[in-house]
Amino acid sequence: MRISAKGEYAIKAILDLSLHEGHGLQPIQEIAARQGIPQRYLEQVLLQLKRTGFLHSRRGSAGGYRLSRSPDQLTVGAVLRAVEGNPATEGHRRGGRAGHGEAAGDLFELWREVAEAVSGVIDRTTFEDLKRRAEDRRSAARPMYHI
Repeated sequence: MRISAKGEYAIKAILDLSLHEGHGLQPIQEIAARQGIPQRYLEQVLLQLKRTGFLHSRRGSAGGYRLSRSPDQLTVGAVLRAVEGNPATEGHRRGGRAGHGEAAGDLFELWREVAEAVSGVIDRTTFEDLKRRAEDRRSAARPMYHI
């Protein structure tokens, strides 16, 4: 499965907003800086996510973005499909281009199985799951001092 920069940025942005849930609207400049995403490109991605119902926004100096639903109701698969279309079809296309000959049908089945496995993972992985992983990783990286 190939994920474009747009798909990766969408996932990073939604994860960032999940990590900052409950902290009010998040300005685009801050999301871009925290995630290392060019702001102009992030603007396009966030606009598309807003249009597809994943985000709410407000303009102005006190403006920014927030999730429209809680992170446990948003899956990685849904976000990727919103910005890239259906990633599961990648395997079908690749299998269809496998060439002519006996192996083409076998490869098609392989790519179909791979696509189904990938779809299964991204469709059951919520941003709450990713948020928990990120928080666990950050807390494990902090030194524990006992006095």
